Amino acid sequence: MELTDRDLLSIQAVRNLVRQAKVAQKTLATFSQEQIDAIVDAVAKAGWDNAQRLGKMAQEETGFGRAEDKTIKNQFASKAVHDYIRDRKTVGIIREDPKNKIWEIAVPMGIIAALIPSTNPTSTVIFKTLIALKTGNAIIFSPHPSALQCTLEAVRVVREAAEQAGCPAGAVGCMELLTMESTQELMRHPDVALILATGGHAMVKAAYSSGNPAIGVGPGNAPAFIERSADIPLAVKRILDSKTFDNGTICASEQSIVTEECIRDQVIAELTRQGAYFLDEEAKQKVGAILMRENGTMNPKVVGRSPQVIAQLAGIEIPPGTRVLVAHETKVGPKYPFSKEKLCPVLAFYTEPDWVAACERCIEILHHEGAGHTLIIHSNNEEIIREFALKKPVSRLLVNTPGALGGIGATTGLIPSLTLGCGAVGGSSSSDNIGPEHLINIRRVGYGLRELEDLKPASNAPVDEQEALVQAVLKAVLEKLKV
Repeated sequence: MELTDRDLLSIQAVRNLVRQAKVAQKTLATFSQEQIDAIVDAVAKAGWDNAQRLGKMAQEETGFGRAEDKTIKNQFASKAVHDYIRDRKTVGIIREDPKNKIWEIAVPMGIIAALIPSTNPTSTVIFKTLIALKTGNAIIFSPHPSALQCTLEAVRVVREAAEQAGCPAGAVGCMELLTMESTQELMRHPDVALILATGGHAMVKAAYSSGNPAIGVGPGNAPAFIERSADIPLAVKRILDSKTFDNGTICASEQSIVTEECIRDQVIAELTRQGAYFLDEEAKQKVGAILMRENGTMNPKVVGRSPQVIAQLAGIEIPPGTRVLVAHETKVGPKYPFSKEKLCPVLAFYTEPDWVAACERCIEILHHEGAGHTLIIHSNNEEIIREFALKKPVSRLLVNTPGALGGIGATTGLIPSLTLGCGAVGGSSSSDNIGPEHLINIRRVGYGLRELEDLKPASNAPVDEQEALVQAVLKAVLEKLKV
């Protein structure tokens, strides 16, 4: 395909950003821990001070979510993440093992290419800037086209704060002229050390196909199981608080409720009392028809929208004050849109005979979409919680907490993060909540503890057949070394 002038300009702009970042990173890599921490402190403060303004900008530009919740996400990225990384050593010798005489030295990776989702366009910038600069890396952002202006503004805020605190100019950059070719140029550039990709499946796949190392996180499709021992009103409150937070745009938010037959009516009554509206069959068909596009991907017109907007798009009427739309479901698969990830206040509702069947249903949902991501269980039965923890194909099992905020570490003790790894089962290179430890290489220094002769087994030691073979090999090596 012939490149247009716009394509060529965008590619050259990326090359310029990389060249500037490479020079800046070489200087940044010489900074002391104190210098790095001063820069990180300044970025965190700037993110906090601008949290409300950036949240409002993100909501207005994308139409996704709620400005007040995007403000909270910006504050979370600025404070909770900063609190977690503030006192961590990321420069020079970061660990020493006197017993084994090992030193571990932090080595910056270089230039991080950061792909930014439209659902969290400003909080992700703050978060990724903090963990990149904390580890002595430069970072270049690739915004989502539908969130370009708010992402550019977030980058300007953190860049200016960093540079005023002594960060080399060029260490924080952002693409402004967006084309497919420029994004590919960034991901494939030989001077890019790592791609940090947060977003949809296609983008994550492109990152892993670029030829450069990547940490990509795929879609979530978190089931929430309400087990019979749960505090049902509290479980429902947590689920609805989570699903309505920023209108469901956090990938760890609940997508389905699975419960047991014996408490089904109680759960339905409590959901209804707290503002959930159960769709009848006709309304279910209408809402299902607009959730996904023909190619099976999520319809962007419903992402982050309120139940009222979704109802209007579907041509149905819902009661005033409705917080979440819920559809009874019995199947899982491509033909059943409620069984997929829905980044909006819409839930599927499954009823199973007991916790064993519920366990299998959750596994089925996850293998359909969202394997490796998140599952939530509401239960006071430790044995059942343990069974779920041992068998579920997820990287985080959340217990008695809202999925959206528990997954990112806001209401749990997990690493505070806005990039949630899905592990190998989910096509990701990490199963962790991503933090600064993922953006450094470790150089290890190992002192000699033994001489080769020390490895020779004692002549009077009893040996079996395998040990005899090992001894014979060692003897041959030692004899050869004497020659």
